[in-house]
Amino acid sequence: MTTNTKRAKLAPLLVDVAVPVGGYYLLKDAFGMSTLAALGWSSVVPALRTVWSAVRERRLNVLAALILFVNVVGLLLSLVAGDPRLMLAKDSGVSSAIGIGILVSVALGRPMMTEGMKPWLLKGDAAREAAWARLVAGSADFRRAEKVFSVVWGVVLLGECVVRVVGAYTLPVDTMVWLGNVIMIAAMVVGFLVSGALAAGPMTRMLLAETSRADRTATDPTATAPTDRTTVTPPSASALAVAGAAPSDLEKLSRIHL
Repeated sequence: MTTNTKRAKLAPLLVDVAVPVGGYYLLKDAFGMSTLAALGWSSVVPALRTVWSAVRERRLNVLAALILFVNVVGLLLSLVAGDPRLMLAKDSGVSSAIGIGILVSVALGRPMMTEGMKPWLLKGDAAREAAWARLVAGSADFRRAEKVFSVVWGVVLLGECVVRVVGAYTLPVDTMVWLGNVIMIAAMVVGFLVSGALAAGPMTRMLLAETSRADRTATDPTATAPTDRTTVTPPSASALAVAGAAPSDLEKLSRIHL
């Protein structure tokens, strides 16, 4: 993975995490904004990034649209209720909505997390992509691991939601502004470790094995083909005798070694 690719993948994370946290404390402590106003304005940049990504790519990103929707609804509800804790709780609403969506996608047979995992496993390799297609079509173990990957992430995100909601209504707001992101990062680490051990790791091994098998077949087409050897069973001596074979023929038959 090149340096530019790494930066491109890290940029959204910085915008979605670093900017809201830093913006909140800057607006609240340096500019004297209220807690609710600081929370609302610090959420503007991630929301704009989501909209810009949709416009730039010219297609609707369901996940990004879902996050934006939850952010907007949470902000409006907070403004109406005047409760900054509701603003914090709406972040957990994003996790729960995504988690439920992932689990529903698994139940429908189209695991949502596959699109995020697939590029990391294929690494732009055409041979691996072909191996992936063959495994999806012919390996129940591979399809099961694919579903397990999404199930793990669905459960992790729902768990994060519960923890953040409890924290939003039991801990000080200033504490939850940074602790909420710590909880999110911890959930991501758990998700990567568990999904890697139960699904991504086994899928990688199956991909490598299938790619290797395809390479051997391409090099030697007969390597995996069954050997076409026909075993000829000679007629028995008694059968020849019945057929009228001479004694000399019977003696020659006894000396044949197949």
